[in-house]
Amino acid sequence: MAQEVREPKQERSIEKKNKIVQAGYELFSQVGYYNTNTAQIAKKAGVSTGIVYGYFKDKRDILLDVLEIYVNTAFAPVLNYIDSLSAPVDFRSIASHVLDGAIEIHKTNANIHEALHSMSHSDEAVSNKFIALEDEITLAISDKFKSLGVSESNLTERIHFAMDIVQSFSHEFVYDHHTYIDYVAMRKIVEDTIVSLFEE
Repeated sequence: MAQEVREPKQERSIEKKNKIVQAGYELFSQVGYYNTNTAQIAKKAGVSTGIVYGYFKDKRDILLDVLEIYVNTAFAPVLNYIDSLSAPVDFRSIASHVLDGAIEIHKTNANIHEALHSMSHSDEAVSNKFIALEDEITLAISDKFKSLGVSESNLTERIHFAMDIVQSFSHEFVYDHHTYIDYVAMRKIVEDTIVSLFEE
């Protein structure tokens, strides 16, 4: 019979659970999800394997909590920046700032990003989390732009497309490194494309 998973209520228990999640985050980042097991996570967290299974059903259960940390760490600055915008809206500045932020996110979270995105193709819960994140960012930007008087038709679609371009360029810039690509020129093309979506 599977051990019952409990939700910690006391501060000491919450701290143990958080240590397990942090250990999972670090190990998944360093060696990947498939090369990590619960015994390694327990050892890194300084707890017994039994305690790990007291709080989590399995390694995948830990991954879902790790994903929360990743999302909050990596994308909170983007949402905070969008929330701080004021009129008049300078789309060139926004495009540049968001590109800088996306590149930094991909650089500083390269290993965990790769681990989580590889899981998103085979794990529905992970995939749904990334989709929910895209939805949250798209709608937050849309609401903010509307509040600042941006009135282009199909605004949400334009924002979502702009996000796709930013994501694609960040992957290309940080991970792919094609020798035949002039990344300075490509970045300007990306910025010009984003600006053209909102300044018809």
